[in-house]
Amino acid sequence: MTRFTAEELEAARDRLVPDVVADGLQVLFCGINPGLMTAATGHHFARPGNRFWPVLHLSGFTPRLLKPSEQGELLSYGLGITNVVARASARADELSAQEYRDGGRLLATKVARLRPRWLAVVGVTAYRAAFDDRKASVGPQERVIGDTRVWVLPNPSGLNAHWTAQTMAEEYARLRRAAEQA
Repeated sequence: MTRFTAEELEAARDRLVPDVVADGLQVLFCGINPGLMTAATGHHFARPGNRFWPVLHLSGFTPRLLKPSEQGELLSYGLGITNVVARASARADELSAQEYRDGGRLLATKVARLRPRWLAVVGVTAYRAAFDDRKASVGPQERVIGDTRVWVLPNPSGLNAHWTAQTMAEEYARLRRAAEQA
């Protein structure tokens, strides 16, 4: 993995990272916003401590552990990645409430256009802020966007110590099973 200096990472602030999307995906995973490592590499969930890629594999969504640089392969599995807020920051707490609300509206428009079977928001706090749903919890939601169902997953960040990779993988696998049945 490429090592970046603090200056190189800081230079990635506010960069946009292209979505990995296509029409009619089985699941569109939605992160909070790109971190600086993601923005520097152009690959989603690129920070080494982020558990997204291992959990995706442990949950059975991918047949092998993918590297962030292999994110394009997700499309062949009917999976994609986007974010609630497009701009990169060092921490999610740098985002304003308005950015979350605007991001939620833009995300709903994107989902209506792309029509994935499921939208999986990785982070209950981000989901609550983006969709003004203070009572949301991890799991399937009542909300639908067009025909797209919504599931909130635990945030795979290494900072989310409440969830282990294994318990996270179990929740991701619940979504995988639901998506396979639909």
